Amino acid sequence: MTKFVFVTGGVVSSLGKGIASASLAAILESRGLKVTLIKLDPYLNVDPGTMSPFQHGEVFVTDDGAETDLDLGHYERFIETRMKRSNNFTTGQIYKSVLEKERRGDYLGKTVQVIPHVTNEIQEYVKRGAGMGTPDAVDVAIVEVGGTVGDIESLPFLEAVRQLSLRLGPNNAAFVHLTYVPWIAAAGELKTKPTQHTVQKLREIGIQPDALLCRADRAIPDDEREKISLFTNVPHWGVISMPDVDTIYKVPRVLHEQGLDGLICDKLRINTPPANLKRWDALVREVEHPQGEVTIAMVGKYVDLSDSYKSVNEALRHAGMKNHVRVKIEHVDSETISDDTVGQLAKYDAILVPGGFGKRGIEGKICTARYAREHKVPYLGICLGMQVATIEFARHVAGLKDANSTEFEPGCAHPVIALITEWKDADGTIKKRDANSDLGGTMRLGAQSSDVVKGTLAHSIYGDVVTERHRHRYEANVNYLDTLRDKGLVISALTQREHLTEIVELPQATHPWFVGVQFHPEFKSTPWNGHPLFNSFVKAALSRQGSGQNSATSPALKAAA
Repeated sequence: MTKFVFVTGGVVSSLGKGIASASLAAILESRGLKVTLIKLDPYLNVDPGTMSPFQHGEVFVTDDGAETDLDLGHYERFIETRMKRSNNFTTGQIYKSVLEKERRGDYLGKTVQVIPHVTNEIQEYVKRGAGMGTPDAVDVAIVEVGGTVGDIESLPFLEAVRQLSLRLGPNNAAFVHLTYVPWIAAAGELKTKPTQHTVQKLREIGIQPDALLCRADRAIPDDEREKISLFTNVPHWGVISMPDVDTIYKVPRVLHEQGLDGLICDKLRINTPPANLKRWDALVREVEHPQGEVTIAMVGKYVDLSDSYKSVNEALRHAGMKNHVRVKIEHVDSETISDDTVGQLAKYDAILVPGGFGKRGIEGKICTARYAREHKVPYLGICLGMQVATIEFARHVAGLKDANSTEFEPGCAHPVIALITEWKDADGTIKKRDANSDLGGTMRLGAQSSDVVKGTLAHSIYGDVVTERHRHRYEANVNYLDTLRDKGLVISALTQREHLTEIVELPQATHPWFVGVQFHPEFKSTPWNGHPLFNSFVKAALSRQGSGQNSATSPALKAAA
């Protein structure tokens, strides 16, 4: 029978519930258990697909085409289980499902209420995410409840998991609460009162935590842990200190050394071998002992919130580990880039233009792509980054002066990027849309495969077939591909059915490393293997240092010389 760990948060948001949940899952997985994670988001949006990155951060995409919370990216980077549509749901999805059932008459004329109808629906979604009753059922499902205890939005979720724990019976559910212990500089001490209050609020709801993860900017002394234990009715060994660490990959070791995984296994009556965290220790050693450093400019428009590009940031760091270097990422606002200011990019070893939507900052990204092409700087364009590289090439190499995307200029003379109206989705079904379609859920989403042209840089990275996850509405216009090819742009991968452009590159004879991809490779990067595209990109940045084209030369290459 599947057992559950419910993770809640208190005091303030952004304490790291996703990392804590993923770290606990990683330790349990190292004990030989089959583990999955489920994220419950309390907002009314059906999914985060239409939300601004400034509001929500990155939108993570699963193989089956779900637009989900960014925490699912943490889950996939920490454990072997791949996330699916059923691993993340929102209040909006729950109410949508309940109302559809009411319209069909499924409730047989009953008054539809939050309790029991909404809470029952939440429980069904949770059990579905854990695969209960199916061959895919896991040993342990860790359920992260979004929001902060005390918020009105998360009350139905908290009530639902309380009810589910009761229905599951003794030793089949555990509760872990993440809280905050602030350091008050003026008083020179840690304050436990906020933690006391958030646990009191949780107990009013009917939930007694089995463990407290106490976030602070420093280790919490034993006397403070004892005080927290006394006021929260959590055993002393269940009060876990979670100080700030310099890399998130240290968190599994921090939790294990304080016995969290043992506590959970005891609570759930699970007998397993001891945890084996050797690969995590090796990973941390790689992070802490790089042999050099490369600096990469990420030119985007959501640079004020680091969570906007969470998976891209992590993918670059993973690739750095594979190349034994530290990757220093500097976010550059594309609105600050113009013909007069683009020279500021000269100091970087490589340039990356990530995905995005809307017209703001586009000309700066096009200017960036031109600079990388003309100055032979390694360039990686992801989704929109590929599209602006295509527009730039069309304007300044192919002679299509007014080339643009219909997303930005609907009536442009040369729409080299345009809205496609029909495509095959990740599940194999044919989807259609037009300019008046809803924004939510109308993109090309999820994992899809394409053939790669032999003899290209892309083929040396991927081999014959590339399978990556997508999230976009606009594509390279097939009517312009021959014109662009004739002028030297290499179309190195096309979709098998619609012949839509997946990868573009410049000939290796004219540029050391210039690649644009329509998909989002960052979603499949892990700290263990990195991602082949990012690994190659960082290697190209390192090679640029060694060639003397940049002022900053890698210590690793200096030593090799």
